[in-house]
Amino acid sequence: MAEARQDPGKQQDRGTRVTVLVALAANLVIAVAKAVGGLIAGSPALMSEAAHSVADSLNEVFLLAALRRSRRPADDRHPFGYGKERFFWSLLAAVGIFVMGGCFSFFQGYEALRDGAEETSGGYVVGLVVLGVALLTEGVSLLRALHQARGQGGVSGLRDPALRTVIAEDGTAVLGVTLAAVGMALHMVTGNVVWEASASFAIGALLVFVAYHLGSQARDQLIGEAAGPETDRRIRAVLAAQPEIDSVEALFTMRTGLDTALVAARVDLVPGMDSERVEEVAVRIKRSLVNTVPEADQVFLDITDRAAAEAAQSPAATGERGGA
Repeated sequence: MAEARQDPGKQQDRGTRVTVLVALAANLVIAVAKAVGGLIAGSPALMSEAAHSVADSLNEVFLLAALRRSRRPADDRHPFGYGKERFFWSLLAAVGIFVMGGCFSFFQGYEALRDGAEETSGGYVVGLVVLGVALLTEGVSLLRALHQARGQGGVSGLRDPALRTVIAEDGTAVLGVTLAAVGMALHMVTGNVVWEASASFAIGALLVFVAYHLGSQARDQLIGEAAGPETDRRIRAVLAAQPEIDSVEALFTMRTGLDTALVAARVDLVPGMDSERVEEVAVRIKRSLVNTVPEADQVFLDITDRAAAEAAQSPAATGERGGA
């Protein structure tokens, strides 16, 4: 049963791996083209975009590592599995976007303002052609990622940090290429390098914003993010349907991977059950949770008998123990 539950996740991983590989191939080709075009044209905006593509290429390598390592089975050192590897490598990808993309773009903008940037007519043409090809290639990669996201419930509800990162990178790349093209075109028309420098600053700010957003999501998942309100609702529905449960005193969940979660619940049983019956009920409740909520990979129940606990803490019972 556990193996069957993993099959959809493995199929999604295969699709995500293809998406990441498509993005990696596109970014490697585009990074070389942008760098060569930027050197020929002497364009700070184009060089900023080259750094952006290099950062994205490195991030795709991180994401491929996340896909491979996060599916390793649990062992003695990691009894809850390696699912959080996915979140760790996504955090590294966010740091890469910030350092390699955002900071270098700010540096290119500053250099352009300080030293100026002279571009020839041929340089403008080369730069704009490179940006046009980059826009087309990045657009194809983005459409591939969005198509897969629609198959997983849409972008707004997407849980896979690897696919989410690819969509963010490709969307940012499309917008960044557009900003670079506008800055280069205005520089060509006005002869004022401020336009291209401003495009570099805008690309840098965009990358820093995306890196912060992705990093915040990865941080929340790494430090122990809850499984989510929908999962919580389904778990409570299963527990409420058990006739032996009098009340649910506490429920805690923590996402341990892309499609796995730890569930810990403190429940009070109806009075009058012996220990053997309590054990049977606990096993059945766990089985019901796992069958109904597939992401409930690890389930821990703290079962109490409220009536017995209240009787043990009553003044009469306390007085009897004190007298003894």
